[in-house]
Amino acid sequence: MSNILEVQSLFKYYGDKAALNDVSLAVPKGKVFGLLGPNGAGKTTLIRIINQIIDADSGEIRIKGEKLKADHIKLIGYLPEERGLYKKMKVGEQLLYFAQLKGLSNSEAKKKVRAWMDKLEIWEWREKRIEDLSKGMAQKIQFIATVIHEPELLILDEPFSGFDPVNAELIKNEILELKQKGVSVILSTHRMESVELLCDHIAMINKSRKVLDGSIVDIRQQSKTNLYHLKIYSQASTFPPTWQRVEGNFGYDKFLIQLNGHTTNQVIEEAIRFGDILGFEEVIPSIGDIFIQRAKDTDHE
Repeated sequence: MSNILEVQSLFKYYGDKAALNDVSLAVPKGKVFGLLGPNGAGKTTLIRIINQIIDADSGEIRIKGEKLKADHIKLIGYLPEERGLYKKMKVGEQLLYFAQLKGLSNSEAKKKVRAWMDKLEIWEWREKRIEDLSKGMAQKIQFIATVIHEPELLILDEPFSGFDPVNAELIKNEILELKQKGVSVILSTHRMESVELLCDHIAMINKSRKVLDGSIVDIRQQSKTNLYHLKIYSQASTFPPTWQRVEGNFGYDKFLIQLNGHTTNQVIEEAIRFGDILGFEEVIPSIGDIFIQRAKDTDHE
């Protein structure tokens, strides 16, 4: 699979403090790539280097196989966590300005501004000033400004901040639609449910180093601990001591069971002796669980 972005052995120091320490990663074309990490891990530094806001001390970045250069900024749409709208400027004027700043002609810019504002149902707000908008409405304007020039690489830093659930769902669907059109997306967020829903691949940075990298499916599979949930309807009052009850209700009990050398068939055969099995499934850690555990592990290295 070809990559739109490749980061190779990147180092960045602020004084004697490392912000990035030998970080390498690759963002596949047409995929959503989650860039994760606790606050202060180095994510924002990496994003700023990709956007040529600051320079790395050493290492290399390639976009579409070419070493990073000034012209590549036209291929990127960047939504920073700290938003950058002009509060006194009218919405419509501001979007036209950003579109033309990205190289669109006046006529192209007008068409795209109208199309996006209609799509997000905010055309009637075009004469409003940014300072008169709610935070969520301003976020919509910022999102349009980020994607209006149809970038090939979209970098979104906490894109759901300030949105209510309805508008967060709207933006999530827009991201998926852009992906379907072939846009590559780097998503930096602390909302692990968004990572689970949107991302194909993730990398995690902690204390300036990359500590996790892979597809969502592979990382979750690699993080399994041979734990299973067993849900059983039983009249028994006692159960095997290795079964940890996690839920009890009228009509059933739910247990957490670790295989410890047994096969799943052996566990099921034992469970049948205690009652009717209502459910038996492997416990696969969520990305949120993996994130927390990996952060704890690397904090103590």
